[in-house]
Amino acid sequence: MSNKTLIIGAGGVGNVVAFKCAMNADTFGEITLASRTKSKCDVIAQNVKAKTGVTINTAQVDADSVEELVALIKEIEADIVINVALPYQDLTIMDACAACQVDYLDTANYEHPDEAKFEYKEQWARDQLFREQHIMGLLGSGFDPGVTNVFVAYAQKHYFDEIHTIDILDCNAGDHGYPFATNFNPEINLREVSAKGRYWENGKWIETEPMAIKQVWDYPEVGPKESYLLYHEEMESLVKNIPHLKRIRFFMTFGESYLTHMRVLENVGMLGIEPVEHQGQKIIPIEFLKTLLPDPASLGPRTKGKTNIGVFVKGIKDGEPKTVYIYQVSDHEKCYEEVMSQAVSYTTGVPAMIGAKLMLEKKWYQEGVHNMEEFDPDPFMEELNKQGLPWQVMELDADASLEVKEA
Repeated sequence: MSNKTLIIGAGGVGNVVAFKCAMNADTFGEITLASRTKSKCDVIAQNVKAKTGVTINTAQVDADSVEELVALIKEIEADIVINVALPYQDLTIMDACAACQVDYLDTANYEHPDEAKFEYKEQWARDQLFREQHIMGLLGSGFDPGVTNVFVAYAQKHYFDEIHTIDILDCNAGDHGYPFATNFNPEINLREVSAKGRYWENGKWIETEPMAIKQVWDYPEVGPKESYLLYHEEMESLVKNIPHLKRIRFFMTFGESYLTHMRVLENVGMLGIEPVEHQGQKIIPIEFLKTLLPDPASLGPRTKGKTNIGVFVKGIKDGEPKTVYIYQVSDHEKCYEEVMSQAVSYTTGVPAMIGAKLMLEKKWYQEGVHNMEEFDPDPFMEELNKQGLPWQVMELDADASLEVKEA
């Protein structure tokens, strides 16, 4: 019997997921793309049909409404829901899936709309509910989180007896030509980047001021780039699931123009999440800013350059110190040529499709709520090579290290 797949979210990542599910239609079967704005879904469906010949159904749904979600899931008789809507909507979509006994997947963990904080706590709390409903939830099946978690699991399985330190390294060297724009949802992006940094070391979390620590990493096929320490959600699950870990950090590259714009916007209050009164109306500054900035989904045709995301892992193998760097490079223009989206959306959307594919094929399947590193990494790593995200492994000198300093 053919599967039925529901994709929720029609932004840049939703576009990629729709294309890649259509390219794997033998697994995903009848595909429906839904969002609050059906016209966005219709445009994506038309593009998918023109490039792949596969027909995608479209629907309107308010992902903040469990009632609407349940009605849609039941109407199309979905076997799996791929959530690429906003992180604010993770819980309503999970609850709708539980009510319908349908498997669930997302790419980013829950973030409360009224608090600049994201964590897995409330999603992990639904583990027992998912077990009782005999369904699976796969959290964070994007690139970071997602592929980075699988890279670590792959390193653990094939290269280490014990992993001691992990540095996640995220570089986007793309140029879209705008003075300032974000490569994914501006509200989520700017809240994430302007928040305090955190890393985990020797059993505890250490907090830093935003963008206070940096290092220069020579990214293959890109070159040396200044990379800043941020908090990122995959660290939370890797701390929980990788034994013997002593430290984990996350670094992301930013150009000076981006940082200058962000500091100015923050200084004048445009990154605020509390309502302010403007000409007799209440507005939230960061939501207003979002309306002024370019839509990330529109950046595809004008973005050039490459991304490089990977993990730098140190530990012990056969009693000897070992260092491994696993990474993936994508080209913005090649991604757009294939699926009409730039590489940031591509590197998130393809892993979402792969995670769902492995769930439907029961290669990755366990009732309850799970993170990526809990499963055998090999099938996922094989799919990355097949689906457009080929990766590389470098075994480095055991004493290789990242040199960090105050920014």
